[in-house]
Amino acid sequence: MEKTNLILELTFRFSISAIKYCELLQSRKQFLISNQLFRSATSIGANVSESQGAESRLDFIHKMKIAYKEAIETNYWLSLCNSLENYPSCTELLEQLQSIIKVIGKIITTAKHK
Repeated sequence: MEKTNLILELTFRFSISAIKYCELLQSRKQFLISNQLFRSATSIGANVSESQGAESRLDFIHKMKIAYKEAIETNYWLSLCNSLENYPSCTELLEQLQSIIKVIGKIITTAKHK
Protein backbone atom coordinates (compact mmCIF):
# COMPACT_ATOMS: atom_id res chain seq x y z
CA MET A 1 0.00 0.00 0.00
CA GLU A 2 1.38 3.40 -0.99
CA LYS A 3 1.89 5.95 1.78
CA THR A 4 -0.10 9.19 1.40
CA ASN A 5 1.95 12.34 0.88
CA LEU A 6 0.19 14.93 3.08
CA ILE A 7 1.40 18.06 1.31
CA LEU A 8 0.59 16.68 -2.14
CA GLU A 9 -2.90 15.82 -0.95
CA LEU A 10 -3.44 19.18 0.79
CA THR A 11 -2.27 21.23 -2.19
CA PHE A 12 -4.26 19.15 -4.69
CA ARG A 13 -7.48 19.59 -2.68
CA PHE A 14 -6.71 23.28 -2.23
CA SER A 15 -6.22 23.72 -5.99
CA ILE A 16 -9.61 22.17 -6.67
CA SER A 17 -11.28 24.47 -4.13
CA ALA A 18 -9.43 27.50 -5.50
CA ILE A 19 -10.45 26.66 -9.08
CA LYS A 20 -14.10 26.45 -8.00
CA TYR A 21 -13.81 29.80 -6.21
CA CYS A 22 -12.18 31.36 -9.30
CA GLU A 23 -15.00 29.99 -11.46
CA LEU A 24 -17.47 31.67 -9.09
CA LEU A 25 -15.57 34.95 -9.44
CA GLN A 26 -15.57 34.53 -13.24
CA SER A 27 -19.34 33.98 -13.23
CA ARG A 28 -19.65 37.29 -11.37
CA LYS A 29 -17.40 38.96 -13.96
CA GLN A 30 -14.64 39.55 -11.41
CA PHE A 31 -11.96 38.55 -13.89
CA LEU A 32 -8.86 40.47 -12.81
CA ILE A 33 -8.46 39.03 -9.32
CA SER A 34 -9.78 35.66 -10.46
CA ASN A 35 -6.97 35.32 -13.01
CA GLN A 36 -4.25 36.33 -10.53
CA LEU A 37 -5.66 34.05 -7.85
CA PHE A 38 -5.98 31.12 -10.24
CA ARG A 39 -2.32 31.35 -11.27
CA SER A 40 -0.86 31.64 -7.78
CA ALA A 41 -3.22 29.14 -6.11
CA THR A 42 -2.64 26.34 -8.61
CA SER A 43 1.09 27.07 -8.73
CA ILE A 44 1.45 25.99 -5.10
CA GLY A 45 0.50 22.39 -5.83
CA ALA A 46 2.34 22.36 -9.15
CA ASN A 47 5.59 23.33 -7.44
CA VAL A 48 5.06 20.89 -4.58
CA SER A 49 4.43 18.17 -7.15
CA GLU A 50 7.52 19.17 -9.12
CA SER A 51 9.60 19.03 -5.93
CA GLN A 52 8.90 15.30 -5.73
CA GLY A 53 11.17 14.78 -8.72
CA ALA A 54 13.92 17.09 -7.50
CA GLU A 55 17.45 16.26 -8.59
CA SER A 56 18.95 17.06 -5.18
CA ARG A 57 18.05 18.17 -1.67
CA LEU A 58 18.88 21.77 -2.64
CA ASP A 59 16.65 21.51 -5.71
CA PHE A 60 13.86 20.12 -3.51
CA ILE A 61 14.24 23.02 -1.06
CA HIS A 62 14.25 25.51 -3.93
CA LYS A 63 11.00 24.15 -5.39
CA MET A 64 9.35 24.08 -1.97
CA LYS A 65 10.42 27.70 -1.40
CA ILE A 66 8.74 28.65 -4.67
CA ALA A 67 5.58 26.86 -3.50
CA TYR A 68 5.82 28.78 -0.21
CA LYS A 69 6.14 32.12 -2.02
CA GLU A 70 3.14 31.26 -4.20
CA ALA A 71 1.17 30.40 -1.06
CA ILE A 72 2.02 33.79 0.45
CA GLU A 73 0.89 35.51 -2.76
CA THR A 74 -2.31 33.47 -2.79
CA ASN A 75 -2.94 34.50 0.81
CA TYR A 76 -2.75 38.13 -0.34
CA TRP A 77 -5.31 37.66 -3.13
CA LEU A 78 -7.68 35.68 -0.92
CA SER A 79 -7.40 38.23 1.89
CA LEU A 80 -8.18 40.95 -0.62
CA CYS A 81 -11.25 39.04 -1.84
CA ASN A 82 -12.40 38.44 1.72
CA SER A 83 -12.13 42.17 2.46
CA LEU A 84 -14.19 43.31 -0.54
CA GLU A 85 -17.94 43.67 -0.06
CA ASN A 86 -19.02 42.37 -3.48
CA TYR A 87 -16.83 39.27 -3.31
CA PRO A 88 -17.97 35.90 -1.97
CA SER A 89 -16.41 34.78 1.30
CA CYS A 90 -13.29 32.66 1.02
CA THR A 91 -12.63 32.10 4.72
CA GLU A 92 -12.49 28.33 4.27
CA LEU A 93 -9.88 28.69 1.52
CA LEU A 94 -7.81 30.98 3.75
CA GLU A 95 -7.95 28.39 6.54
CA GLN A 96 -6.85 25.61 4.17
CA LEU A 97 -4.05 27.82 2.94
CA GLN A 98 -2.77 28.56 6.46
CA SER A 99 -2.37 24.81 7.03
CA ILE A 100 -0.50 24.47 3.75
CA ILE A 101 1.82 27.39 4.59
CA LYS A 102 2.65 25.81 7.96
CA VAL A 103 3.33 22.38 6.46
CA ILE A 104 5.50 23.76 3.64
CA GLY A 105 7.42 25.91 6.14
CA LYS A 106 8.08 22.86 8.30
CA ILE A 107 9.16 20.80 5.27
CA ILE A 108 11.64 23.51 4.24
CA THR A 109 13.05 23.82 7.77
CA THR A 110 13.41 20.05 8.12
CA ALA A 111 15.03 19.65 4.68
CA LYS A 112 17.55 22.41 5.44
CA HIS A 113 18.69 20.69 8.63
CA LYS A 114 19.24 17.21 7.21
